[in-house]
Amino acid sequence: MILLALGSVLSACATVDNRHDPLESMNRAVFSFNEKLDEVVLEPVAQGYQRFIPSPVRMIVGNFFSNLDDVVVAANSLLQLKFMDAMASTTRIVINTTFGMLGAIDLASDISQVSDIDISKRNEDFGQTLGFYGIGSGPYLVLPILGPSTVRDTVGIGVDSTIFHPARAIYTSFDLLTVRLPVTTVEFIDRREQLLDLDKTLEEASLDKYEFVRDAYLQRRESLIKNDGAASEEEPVNFDEEEIMIDD
Repeated sequence: MILLALGSVLSACATVDNRHDPLESMNRAVFSFNEKLDEVVLEPVAQGYQRFIPSPVRMIVGNFFSNLDDVVVAANSLLQLKFMDAMASTTRIVINTTFGMLGAIDLASDISQVSDIDISKRNEDFGQTLGFYGIGSGPYLVLPILGPSTVRDTVGIGVDSTIFHPARAIYTSFDLLTVRLPVTTVEFIDRREQLLDLDKTLEEASLDKYEFVRDAYLQRRESLIKNDGAASEEEPVNFDEEEIMIDD
């Protein structure tokens, strides 16, 4: 019933003349805010993190958060009836949490590379789950700090964060100020640091950065939901996955 209700709302939103970005004026304002915030706060913090934290430590931090994210991936794979993918992500969690010392070492990816066992990293979230069940994306949205999204993906972010993510949802006894908030902050800084080398490329990719990020995001999300890597009906964008996620 919830999925049907969401579908009705999102389908109604999608009937606006500009199917992809009917809220462009508002989105551009939020995009400008995000760009300024990134310039003044987020990028300098990420640069400091990259400069003063040794590379091995940053790799361990990234692997740790990737391991937590596998819980979200496994749950959504199961909801999408992708049982083999759910099993692969669950296997990753077990291997990396135990032998990989709570995810500090990504042993599962190493095993996948040197064997025929496919337990490589998957990419599933609740936004994709809604798309799997035919829920329309709704209007494109630019969220403060979080960046590109859609109405459907915004709902997905909320569900993943409040229901599936271990640090912010499963272990609700964790104190907000002493555990969950610091963990979320470090995770955000780690993700921003991984994108530092892509900033200049994105700046040079298009005269209108807003339009480029929007089109790239929508194309990537459509491809993920189709699960075949096929291009969308829009003009293809020659950017790697990480580059497309620059403001994600």
